Amino acid sequence: MAYQYKQAEKEHAFQKISKDLKADKVGPVAALFGREQYLVHWSCEQIVDKYINPVCKEMDLSILEGELATVDSIKEACETFTMMSEKRVVIVKDFALLEGIKSKGFTESQENQIADYVKNIPEGCLLIITANSADKRKKLFKAINENGQTYDFEALSEKALKSFVEKRFKSAGKSAKPSIINEFVQNSGYFHKEADYTLYNLENDIRKIIAYSEGEQILLSDVLATVSGNLETSIFAMLDAISIGRKDEAYILLNSLLNAGENTYMILSLVASQFETILEVKEMLEEGKNQQQIHSILKIHEFRIKKAMSFAGRYSVDNLRKILTKVYEIDRNIKTGILEQNLALELFIAQI
Repeated sequence: MAYQYKQAEKEHAFQKISKDLKADKVGPVAALFGREQYLVHWSCEQIVDKYINPVCKEMDLSILEGELATVDSIKEACETFTMMSEKRVVIVKDFALLEGIKSKGFTESQENQIADYVKNIPEGCLLIITANSADKRKKLFKAINENGQTYDFEALSEKALKSFVEKRFKSAGKSAKPSIINEFVQNSGYFHKEADYTLYNLENDIRKIIAYSEGEQILLSDVLATVSGNLETSIFAMLDAISIGRKDEAYILLNSLLNAGENTYMILSLVASQFETILEVKEMLEEGKNQQQIHSILKIHEFRIKKAMSFAGRYSVDNLRKILTKVYEIDRNIKTGILEQNLALELFIAQI
């Protein structure tokens, strides 16, 4: 029998910079960039908290907006003596040059000057450059990487994201069962490839859930009532509720989608698509194929395959075929006017 060993989870940039700060290994120059600008901002705050004396913050901390920064302004900020702080901190925010984007205020010669300057940052100064992304081919990135640190704040893993949510609930005096946190994370759309959903969006949804919930315990109804996510993940949540016998929750989700103005035909189309995928996955699993093999065959997002695999264990192939037949039948009944759209969807939930 062949055994698969799970690889150790890759250390995220926020974990690395936390360790580096504790060991005083950040600097003299560092680049912070990536999808999770929430963590870029958080890391800048951690740096300021560690090295800047609050009493001298206005004198020992310089924040330069990237579009306004010049070679001279960066040099001047870095070469100003610190007062009573452990280090002088200079933050250049949203610096286009790090992304490899030409900036109006910089000629090619000036770009080279900045790349050369980061090799000789004055003692006692910490220069932080942030951006949405980084062009690793450029001279500036290479200079920072060779003379300091670069931190790429990618999307969090599922484990780290759940921990993030749990901590936010706890800090607000709330708690939630792992199953509720999982439902929230999956319904949020964070792992959906096409969704432009980051920790900023997640933080906002967490606040909505906390404000909506009445007791100390976060309930599934609190999540379903406040977090819409994207349509596809909402459909998955609805089908998940159906498959474990929580049809009341499925009705709540359905009505939430309809009240949000989602198109009935689109909902039904996605329901059909999901069950078609579940059936394909079920048949492949019975043939002995694993998740990676299924992904290479179906060419769809791993999130959908993972969810389909969880559904597949709850239904037989025959049951899935009957459900699909029912979906197609309801679609015909709606289009021919035999059933009113919303009623047809409610009947579908009742009959599965």
